[in-house]
Amino acid sequence: MKLQTVMMRDIMLKTMFRKNVSTATAIAQGVCLPVPITQELIDYARGQLLLEATGTLNANNGSEMGYQLTDAGKARALDALAQSEYYGAMPVPLAVYAEQVKRQSIRNIHISRQQLTDAMGHLILPPDLLGNLGPAVGAGRSILMYGPPGNGKSSISNGIRDAMGDKIYIPHAIEYAGQVITVYDPIVHSAAESAGASSGLRITNRFDTRYVLCARPTVITGGELSLDMLDLVYNPTARTYQAPLQLKSTGGIFIVDDLGRQAEPPQKLVNRWIVPLEEARDILALQSGEKFEVPFDTLVIFSTNFHPNEIFDQAALRRIFFKIKIDGPDQQNFLKIFSMVAKKKQMALCEKALIHLLKNKYPTIRNVYANYQPVFLIDQMIAVCDFEGWPYKMTPELIDRAWANMFVKDEKIVK
Repeated sequence: MKLQTVMMRDIMLKTMFRKNVSTATAIAQGVCLPVPITQELIDYARGQLLLEATGTLNANNGSEMGYQLTDAGKARALDALAQSEYYGAMPVPLAVYAEQVKRQSIRNIHISRQQLTDAMGHLILPPDLLGNLGPAVGAGRSILMYGPPGNGKSSISNGIRDAMGDKIYIPHAIEYAGQVITVYDPIVHSAAESAGASSGLRITNRFDTRYVLCARPTVITGGELSLDMLDLVYNPTARTYQAPLQLKSTGGIFIVDDLGRQAEPPQKLVNRWIVPLEEARDILALQSGEKFEVPFDTLVIFSTNFHPNEIFDQAALRRIFFKIKIDGPDQQNFLKIFSMVAKKKQMALCEKALIHLLKNKYPTIRNVYANYQPVFLIDQMIAVCDFEGWPYKMTPELIDRAWANMFVKDEKIVK
């Protein structure tokens, strides 16, 4: 479960070559190892005449011994870079990483009703929804949220993420069969301050800086999701691998929004998840074709505007552990949302305009309310007021203009 010494040496040489670091402390910071272990690697490379000491004369070194690559060391660094451009933080062996994933598993967390309520306090939700969501999130299993568009499925997914609140450790990179796979991605992962003694990750009394302390990650994909995005990403120029999206989301949430809008059929996408969802492991493949297992410790949330029976067969539905319908609000909750949005956007409510909206407009769409509609209507009225130079106001006439932009009239276009 340890990295090969030669591999560690080569990563150190590449890092010295690319970053121009020369002291044991600076090199240790560059490869994210404790200084004593780094010094052992330095001594090993010196024994092979790949490094030489430069003394302590350099003003930047302070009292530390300086080191530089010999000609043989530069040649070795260039040869190693030709095989893989990866340098910097020492990767974590896959088996070691798998053990860390178990310690910080998404299935180990407990989310209370209060935590979920606090995270979604800005949403007006049906009274029984949190009771259905809570067990689903606490189980760390897959969730399918379905229902009409514009009713907050994406906001609920984000609320689930916010409810978790804790932090986990993400490796800069992992190693399998001598290949380095980068995992930490600043676009996906939000680094946090060190948690001090709570980390549980120590190497010779120091915290293991091969990992980055982060909020539990959230990966959100939509209509752009394709099957090849779930495979290892190989850069043929740099000859390095990058973790696929679901591996980057380990310990967190993977949200597949707008399921049914992707180029791949939903059934085909879910078929790709069958083994991971059932067995908590995923199978990836190197460029050589060699396949290997990685942990799959992710709360997968599928969100769709389609009825599940339209896009899945029963076998696929059985693999998705929780199915939760997200309906639009009733009239009472719609008015609560409308009032809340108007207050936030500093638009006074007008009883006459609201009566006009409820009595004359909504019957034309069979009184079907959606969560997105208050924001849409109020933003439309604000846009008109801004253009005309009026103070923000709500009138039946402005309701009519906003409504006309929310729905397109059915008519034949003569070409």
